[in-house]
Amino acid sequence: MSAPSQAGRISTESIAQEQPFDLESVRRDFPILATEIHGKPLAYLDNAATSQKPRAVIDALSNYYEHTNANIHRGVHSLSERATTAYENARSRIGRWIHTPAEDHVIFVRGTTEGINLVAQSYARPRLRAGDEILITQMEHHSNIVPWQLVCQQTGAVLRVAPINERGDLELDKLEAMIGDKTKIVAITHVSNALGTINDVKPIVEMAHRAGAIVLVDGAQAVPHMNVNVADLDCDFYAFSAHKLFGPTGVGVLYGKAALLDEMDPYQGGGEMIKSVTFDKTLYADLPYKFEAGTPNIAGAIGMGAAIEYLEQLDFAGAQGHEMQLHAYMVEQLKTVPGLTLIGTAEHQASVQSFTMDCAHPHDLGTVLDDQGVAVRTGHHCAQPVLEKFGVSATARASLAFYNTKEEVDQLILALGRVIEVFR
Repeated sequence: MSAPSQAGRISTESIAQEQPFDLESVRRDFPILATEIHGKPLAYLDNAATSQKPRAVIDALSNYYEHTNANIHRGVHSLSERATTAYENARSRIGRWIHTPAEDHVIFVRGTTEGINLVAQSYARPRLRAGDEILITQMEHHSNIVPWQLVCQQTGAVLRVAPINERGDLELDKLEAMIGDKTKIVAITHVSNALGTINDVKPIVEMAHRAGAIVLVDGAQAVPHMNVNVADLDCDFYAFSAHKLFGPTGVGVLYGKAALLDEMDPYQGGGEMIKSVTFDKTLYADLPYKFEAGTPNIAGAIGMGAAIEYLEQLDFAGAQGHEMQLHAYMVEQLKTVPGLTLIGTAEHQASVQSFTMDCAHPHDLGTVLDDQGVAVRTGHHCAQPVLEKFGVSATARASLAFYNTKEEVDQLILALGRVIEVFR
């Protein structure tokens, strides 16, 4: 497998920095990192589930509710105008962050899951016919499986699954061979939440487009760890969530190409998404409002914008380099733990590592780790098919962010030693 393209990778050049990444200063930006759990320092290694929030995001949410709270777009009073400006400024900032051609390509949704469902129901369902094919991969999150199964049930389309190898790499040659005249949609994760595999999205988009298919990318695990340029990737849709990007829960973004979004009917109806309504006919609003029915998560969108602003001011290249080095250190240390098996060892991997231990079920393992102040995720990670590929029903998963430290990794390894003491 070739190295991921520049628009969708963690730059190896960022490892060597003229100025070292200021980890101590960054950690002070995240109040929760000073927390103690069971009398021990918190080692938060569950960032793939949700990331922690910097003070700038917390303050943005508090400031909105204290000083700006009002509904948007419909009011002429000062608070409404302030709220509208802040909401739309967040949209613009997010669009610039992912390099959208225009800000009206940025649709606010509740998160990655709703973004994928919007495409499945508003784009795919009206266009698919019996025998058409949707192609996904074996490493997808449930949110990039179940919506397509529903559409297949509704239309008679067929869901096909591209395989991965024993390391967790996507087998690109086999995926390419599965793309044909019947392929209408390719839906693929940018970074696997269970394995950390980084998929080289750009050539997959090119393969799909040559066959006349459109491509949706699940970017939930990619945007916190790498520079994403949707224009360069040339994907048709890209979905991600704020809460994995150091922002609030309950809000996310669907990016879509304007030509496709213009053709799509709304996913939901109600207020805000209309130009005019009579009992005979409704005229829909222009993009992006056509897909934003009802009062949105205004505070969440503003908080998401604050998270992007924080990242813009951060030494993001240094953060990426630190995270890569820390992940490499964590993997090497995990390999020294007796009875531990790594699940997912892809050639190109983000800072996510799943594993099992021969002496304890992942849930028991996670309980002991919590007692030692270490937070990891245990279970199937909403990715049951990929775990089935590896012959397990559950794993423990340690996932890093740029604010994590070598000492926290050491705390994890010591806690795993405690697991061995308890269960052997």
